[in-house]
Amino acid sequence: MSQKRGPKSEFVIVWEFRVRPGKRRAFEKAYGPDGDWTRFFRTGKGYIRTELLSDRGTPLRYLTLDFWASRTDYEHFKKDNRAEYQTIDKKKGSRDRPIHASPLTGRRMILKP
Repeated sequence: MSQKRGPKSEFVIVWEFRVRPGKRRAFEKAYGPDGDWTRFFRTGKGYIRTELLSDRGTPLRYLTLDFWASRTDYEHFKKDNRAEYQTIDKKKGSRDRPIHASPLTGRRMILKP
């Protein structure tokens, strides 16, 4: 006899980005499907995908959604890869950086289908 399982939960981290005028292409390349963060996250256990969304009403505003199988998978990945995480973050945080970034609400969210 099989038991029905509840809906699958995924841990999703949402970031908001404000891109500087003239830097959209550089931003989309860096944060898109083959960008530094996505390539880095792909090495992690439990990483599912990253989605880059643009705001049609505010063309220089973007969101990234990083999907992980669980909060634990994400936290282990971040802890185990702290040095690389900081290296990429510093690289993206240079004075020439094309964006201003912040967590959307300052909180991580769990989305259920």
